Amino acid sequence: MSGVNKNIVILISGSGSNMAAIVKTAQKHHWREQFGARVAAVISNKAQAKGLEFAHEQGIATAVLDHKAFANREAFDAELMTAIDRHAPALVVLAGFMRILTPGFVQHYAGRLINIHPSLLPAFTGLNTHQRAIDMGCKFAGVTVHRVTAELDHGDILDQAVVPVLPGDTAQTLAARALTQEHIIYPRTVERLLGEIASSIKG
Repeated sequence: MSGVNKNIVILISGSGSNMAAIVKTAQKHHWREQFGARVAAVISNKAQAKGLEFAHEQGIATAVLDHKAFANREAFDAELMTAIDRHAPALVVLAGFMRILTPGFVQHYAGRLINIHPSLLPAFTGLNTHQRAIDMGCKFAGVTVHRVTAELDHGDILDQAVVPVLPGDTAQTLAARALTQEHIIYPRTVERLLGEIASSIKG
């Protein structure tokens, strides 16, 4: 497939480890050649987000949009949409982006917006998922890739991975075990969606 016409924009707030996993998979699996796709930009709401360094090193465009500089959530999301839309994204990927998005933002990217959540949805929506799983006595926990809808952590499930909850686990040890699975299933989901987009264009 010649040329690049499927841009991916990734939103981060911190280390960007899932973003890095997606970028590395894009390189290893030749998404540019296979799908005409690339990670076009990484955008953060925090200037100190370490993931920006990795993206810059990879030659990926980066941008910082400090949510604290805006009067309200709607104003921030409007400016964020402008920054994202400069890249005409086929997919917008939330990778540790710690902001609750407005319904208008979600609607704007309907069908193109995905997120990874550190639980086996529909269990444990929201925050502190690993500690809550431990407190409830769960034997298994996991991670879920899902489409983003206006209702928090309720969109269609695209992929999941299960990890055991071991005796003596803390929220930190369980989170670390789950994160290794996030780095597997998130790039895998993005790749599958790119394939579906490519097939629909051919069809």
